[in-house]
Amino acid sequence: MDAYTIVVLRRPPGAPQLSEAELDLLQVEHVAFNGRMREAGHALINGPFMDQPDQSWRGVGVYRTSVEETRRLLAGDPLGKAGRLTYDVFTWLMPEGTLGDRPAAQIDVG
Repeated sequence: MDAYTIVVLRRPPGAPQLSEAELDLLQVEHVAFNGRMREAGHALINGPFMDQPDQSWRGVGVYRTSVEETRRLLAGDPLGKAGRLTYDVFTWLMPEGTLGDRPAAQIDVG
């Protein structure tokens, strides 16, 4: 099985209240951060949720890096540094080759 790392972005309880201007700037920086993760080959995909049943769920990412490396990379996300996001980070297994040829790892579950 191919192993990828899933990131679920959440708005934490008690997230700091910021002005619209501050939030707009952080959002631009967050989108740029996500773009850099894709361009560098760390993230396969990432993006926001809509119509989610829990409004604290903000988005998801699929990374090609280990859980530990993904957590290290996420430390650079401006919205996380500002306390506006937290991350659930875990391994996701799928059949070999499903998402291409560059998973975080390959795991024998046989």
